[in-house]
Amino acid sequence: MVKRVARVLRITLAWALAAAGVAGCAKQEEGTRTLQFWTIGREGEAVAKLLPAFEAEHPGLHVEIQQLPLTAAHQKLLTAYAGDSTPDITQLGNTWIPEMVALGALEPLDARVAGSKVVDRDDYFPAIWSTNVIDGTLYGVPWYVDTRLLFYRKDLLAKVGYDHPPRDWNEWQAMMARLAQPQGKAYGVLLPTNEFEQLLALALQQDDPLLRDGGRYGNFRSPGFKKALAFYVSMFKDQQAPMMTNVGIGNPWAAFGQGFYAFYLSGPWNIGEFRKRLPPEQQGEWGTVALPGPNGPGASNAGGSSLVIYRASKHKDDAWALIEFLSRPAIQARFYEILGDMPPRRSSWLAPALKDDDKATAFRDQLERVKPTPPVAEWERIVTEMQLVAAQAAHGDLTIDQAAEEIDRRADRLLEKRRWMLDHGHKATP
Repeated sequence: MVKRVARVLRITLAWALAAAGVAGCAKQEEGTRTLQFWTIGREGEAVAKLLPAFEAEHPGLHVEIQQLPLTAAHQKLLTAYAGDSTPDITQLGNTWIPEMVALGALEPLDARVAGSKVVDRDDYFPAIWSTNVIDGTLYGVPWYVDTRLLFYRKDLLAKVGYDHPPRDWNEWQAMMARLAQPQGKAYGVLLPTNEFEQLLALALQQDDPLLRDGGRYGNFRSPGFKKALAFYVSMFKDQQAPMMTNVGIGNPWAAFGQGFYAFYLSGPWNIGEFRKRLPPEQQGEWGTVALPGPNGPGASNAGGSSLVIYRASKHKDDAWALIEFLSRPAIQARFYEILGDMPPRRSSWLAPALKDDDKATAFRDQLERVKPTPPVAEWERIVTEMQLVAAQAAHGDLTIDQAAEEIDRRADRLLEKRRWMLDHGHKATP
């Protein structure tokens, strides 16, 4: 069945190869091997600065980078697979790995890791590593991590009587109630209603899984998810969060500096943005802190990108050599200095640029308490539907129970093919 799906994909998508710009290999100089490496977004520009050292260590090997725009990357990767035009190695968001594994596109890496003197799985944050393991087999090596925590205004908290950031949900809510004054002109927190990451982080803090029965059905009617959804919705209902999308807020950095909101649940790239966009006199007035949970320190999402090797690669040893090079703690520290992408290895955090940065250390703390999302190919569509329904609940159009039931209904519909495949003894395909 998987092979039949792959053949259909190849026939259906072959016409798009030329337009997608994914086919063909560069003409090689005699005696030179070319390794095709696809990256997504700005990572290509950053990694290009690291490659001369790698090529110097491997005479006769040239790495050719192709940068895929984030908005088109997923389709281009599927198109390349369908047309037998995959690269040797690519950057892959860890939520995309289950889909590529279901297609049989990726090379298992357990044996290579077992024999590696560089890639040490015990040095990686466990939940980040686990996002690369599907049905007990490793298919990727984490390259950088992405999680969410709180950016907050220290000075605004001090004005309402707090000398520390929130330690649990009750304290966080009490702070936001004081900060959301005058009503309608100042808010406790910014939670853009078109972003799913904030609600997802709150949901991951619960004991109940988000899917049940081996990923066959949604589990959004569980007590845990409904608790997270109720807390999320309450922040809008009590006017502690503005009912805005990230488009509506316009410039979130300026709004943060102006005191429009005091907390921002966001990711590591905003360290650089706030340092660049806030005036010098405000640089000491903001900080970062790991997410509070219902009863103490809370979990967050285990996001990020990994490095994978395609099964069709003819240069797998060279591709693995590049993965080992990019996995060195010193190289990961340099990558962070260039781009700000945070490393997945604990030892990489010993670099001064990270260890001595008071804004980065909160992320180091949070990474010990992150959780992976369900490893199913349909997950990104499910979580998008989750947020669409949650926005309706935030607007007051649905109760918590109604919203939870509707998210389950939409998730179950998206998982219908997966259930059929699994129930008939096949691997689930996207």
